[in-house]
Amino acid sequence: MAAAFGVALTWPGGGAPSTGLVDAGTTYVGAQVVGSTVRSCDGTIEDVLPDGTVPQTVDCLEVTARTASGREVQVLATGGTEAGDVPPGTHVLLQHYPPADGDPEVWAWHDVDRTLPLGTFALAFALVTTLVAGLRGLRALLGLGLAFAVLGAYVLPALVAGQDGLVVALSGSTVIVVVVLYLAHGVSVRTTTALVGTLLGVAMVTGLGVLGAHAARLQPVTSEDTFALARVLGADGTDVLRGVFLCGVVLAGIGVLNDVTITQASAVWELRAADPSASWRTLTARGMRIGRDHIASTVYTIAFAYAGASLPLLLLLELYQQPVLVTLTSGAFAEEIVRTLAGATGLVLAIPLTTVVAAVAAVSAPPGPAGEGHAHGHGH
Repeated sequence: MAAAFGVALTWPGGGAPSTGLVDAGTTYVGAQVVGSTVRSCDGTIEDVLPDGTVPQTVDCLEVTARTASGREVQVLATGGTEAGDVPPGTHVLLQHYPPADGDPEVWAWHDVDRTLPLGTFALAFALVTTLVAGLRGLRALLGLGLAFAVLGAYVLPALVAGQDGLVVALSGSTVIVVVVLYLAHGVSVRTTTALVGTLLGVAMVTGLGVLGAHAARLQPVTSEDTFALARVLGADGTDVLRGVFLCGVVLAGIGVLNDVTITQASAVWELRAADPSASWRTLTARGMRIGRDHIASTVYTIAFAYAGASLPLLLLLELYQQPVLVTLTSGAFAEEIVRTLAGATGLVLAIPLTTVVAAVAAVSAPPGPAGEGHAHGHGH
């Protein structure tokens, strides 16, 4: 109810703001490459040479593509694209700018059309998940789709609209967690204990993210992407970016939190089934022996997930050859450190909290189907 109220309170009203990044009337047209040639083009600042000068001319790839209507157009591909990257038959996307005030229409290169390969990968993932996990895997995929719907319909528009990032992060993540957990694992006391532990973990991750950002004096603009975003959003850009950072911390944490909390809840219920006379203290102690193993593995998971996502940044900092301490405390790197530590600390604390809640619930609930049939698929 609190999450629903928060969503209603921060629901973005009206349409998307006008940023000027996309020209009105621009359409994206699918086409097929029929040929390409290399020709000379005027050099730009992006073609700067190692000595710092800009060449007068550079080689550009001119692609001839045929649209579905049979029309052939010539466009210049983006820098770095070679003829071997777009052989004849390659499906591409072109941008079409309609004529205005008597000017001729303009066609421009957008990108390679990757709909088919990405759609095939997604279909294979869905098929494998359904075959291995059965109906539960299918429900998990449905929950994943609904989670992304919450992101697209609420979280992102609310942040762009300048709504409070803390409220958006907590409300959106709570809605996602409730939908995903109950849809994937069913309605039961076991799932509810995992939900309680997950929400406690989300609260801790959020609080630690706020505390870490304040203590480290993180600045909203730390990269070219955030600078461009702040410039587009105007006066409210820095406030939006603070909300973006907070939402990023929470959203990155809830996936792992879901995993460890449902595992701990399932472990406690299985321990209860094996020893119905065990007290909640005994179940907690036994459950934490499993939880410690899970902590040792998931801390690496969340740390390397962040490291993998920020690998280009790490490589760039490596090339600067700064002292290690200077590198680690720089703005962009410090942001990733705060994000990682907040998520990992919340994750570690969520495990004993979930274990205690699950132990009390397992002892209090009467034996029966309330805690059966919803075990998580991890083995320990």
